[in-house]
This record gives sequence, structure tokens and C-alpha cells, in this order.
Amino acid sequence: MLQINTRGGYFLIFLFLLSMECLIALFVHDRFIRPYVGDVLVVGVVYFFIKTLVPRPLPLLPLYVLIFAFFVELLQLFDLINLLGIENQAFRIILGSVFDWKDVACYAVGCILLAAVNYLVCPVTKPVTKSSP
Repeated sequence: MLQINTRGGYFLIFLFLLSMECLIALFVHDRFIRPYVGDVLVVGVVYFFIKTLVPRPLPLLPLYVLIFAFFVELLQLFDLINLLGIENQAFRIILGSVFDWKDVACYAVGCILLAAVNYLVCPVTKPVTKSSP
């Protein structure tokens, strides 16, 4: 079983996924990888960034990342960027400005994959109990 439980390992995965996201954003202009694969990967970026900060086992972290992604997409539904009058282009790209149900589905697929990775790397184990004499 693969064991990655160091901040450095999680940080390298975070950097790799972030690099992939940047490369997709800059150079891929298709109808599949950029809109779908990019959205699946973005939850991985958030997940491994958090794992860099908190490397201990967090069995529900994929669920928390999914809730966060849904919240950000909900902010897009209510057009928060324009309501707040944010003009910063980088912030507009990071937060997004258009709600799409396909994004929600991609986030869910990404978090399902993260849950599988989380289970393989940090399987849930039963607590050790003392047997009575």
C-alpha cells in the first residue's frame, strides 16, 4: 500500500496538480480537458493543499473539500463577484463567475476519486481494544 504522510510529499502533489491546472488554463482550449478535467483536478489542488497543512489522517476531508467546492459554485450562482464589484482578474478566475451544474458534477467526481485515494493511503482501521482477562 502506498504511504504518503509527509508534508513534503503532499506539497509536491499539490504543486504538480497546480502546475497541471495552470498548463490547462494557459494552453488547452478544447471542449473536454479544460472544462471537465480541470474541474476534477481543482478539488485535488485544494485537498492536497490542506493535506500539506494538516498531514494527519482526515477521513472526511474529501467530503469537506466537496462542500467547499459546492459553496464556491453557489457563490457563482448568486454572482457574488459582480455584487461585490471585484475587478481583480486573477481573483475572478480563481473564484469563477459562471454557475454550471456540470462543474458541480466534476467536483463530485474529483472528490470520489480523492476519497478512493484517501482510503488507499490512509485506510480506516478499527481501534485497538484490550481484551478482558
